[in-house]
Amino acid sequence: MIRAQQLTKAFDRLQVLKGIDLEIRKSEVVTIAGASGAGKTTLLQILGTLGRPDSGRLYIDRTPVFELDDRALSDFRNRRIGFVFQFHHLLPEFTALENVCMPALIARKSREQATARAKELLALLGLDSRLHHRPAALSGGEQQRVAVARALMNEPAVLLADEPSGNLDSANKRELHRLFFTLRDRLKQTIVIVTHDPELAEMSDRTVIMSDGMII
Repeated sequence: MIRAQQLTKAFDRLQVLKGIDLEIRKSEVVTIAGASGAGKTTLLQILGTLGRPDSGRLYIDRTPVFELDDRALSDFRNRRIGFVFQFHHLLPEFTALENVCMPALIARKSREQATARAKELLALLGLDSRLHHRPAALSGGEQQRVAVARALMNEPAVLLADEPSGNLDSANKRELHRLFFTLRDRLKQTIVIVTHDPELAEMSDRTVIMSDGMII
């Protein structure tokens, strides 16, 4: 599902990625771990096409993504990559249902299609009774599950998560961790997670350890 070849990235004189080779299979849950400053988030941003490498190649679902022009790359990102961050970034003036519909509406799907898909995902994530609640009326764990549903809205090839449980209490954290494996089993979802959480790393199919811009 993902194949990275010799990815490098520098910011000014600081070499952050030093030739990353990585392959991730379909329906695999992979965690990326390592000390702060190892390059984990930079790698995740490049895997999500939010930043371009200085050199190297990246294929997602067999597409050489950095050979696409900016408009085509933006469209690919919206349709084929889902993102979950430590802070949910839900729009406060919209309900859970409306927040989840957003990526589909951006992709120019009909409101009827978007609503049906959003209700299906929110039910899968145990939020079918919270459809019309705004973020302020939801718990932290519920807000993050809404963010996961939003990330899955366009049936992405890959779901990328950056410290997704870092802002949750222990009970909600465990619930979110179990959810990732439910998504793998039920939706055959490929998931890549940057985490400092040893419990989540232990649960994953495979853990990639980074140090000083390299996979060790």
